[in-house]
Amino acid sequence: MTMNTDTAYGFIERGGLMAGMRGRFPPETALRVTGVLMDAGVNVFEFLMNSEQPIEAMQAVKREYGEAACVGMGTVLDEDTALRALDSGADFIVSPAFNAHVVRTALIHNVLVAPGVITPTECVEAWALGAPLLKLFPIGPLGIDYFQALRAPLDHMRFMCNGGTSDANVRAFLEAGAVACGMAGWLTGSGDMPLDVIGQRARRLRQIVDEVKHGVKNVRTI
Repeated sequence: MTMNTDTAYGFIERGGLMAGMRGRFPPETALRVTGVLMDAGVNVFEFLMNSEQPIEAMQAVKREYGEAACVGMGTVLDEDTALRALDSGADFIVSPAFNAHVVRTALIHNVLVAPGVITPTECVEAWALGAPLLKLFPIGPLGIDYFQALRAPLDHMRFMCNGGTSDANVRAFLEAGAVACGMAGWLTGSGDMPLDVIGQRARRLRQIVDEVKHGVKNVRTI
């Protein structure tokens, strides 16, 4: 069953992290990786359309975890792909770019959509269309100064920071007002990263996000 917009947004806001899987993540690999991530306290998963068996992997993870995880589809570049993802049960739609047709399609189905934006004009246009969350991408190479300057006049909007994010900058983005941070490569690799490394990195991120969002202190350092 697909989550509605408010439920999916609640998962993203509370958890502060979205784990992406781009590359070789067929269902069996996806289940192993998401199991490690769930154990580390990460429960929002983005599969990517330009990866191996993304829809099958997404559906396998949804069946495994049910309402305990929020599982959606990313790299959704056009309306046809959005409809395919929605018909397959995606809990949310994410894109690296702003396509009005993709946003409208998700909104009609009451499914959360986070279009990719990077300029003030894109932010204003996507927000005016009704996007409940804006994916600022690729923000990592531009850095925290760019995010702070962009958000200053747009602080009524809700941003997720993606692209070049890691444990080195997640804290800064969250403290500057990001709802969440998403990442794929640094956290999950391309399908062959050792599970213990994924677990260590996920626990480190969980520690950082909890410190920012909830004031958790004295968490064991990985």
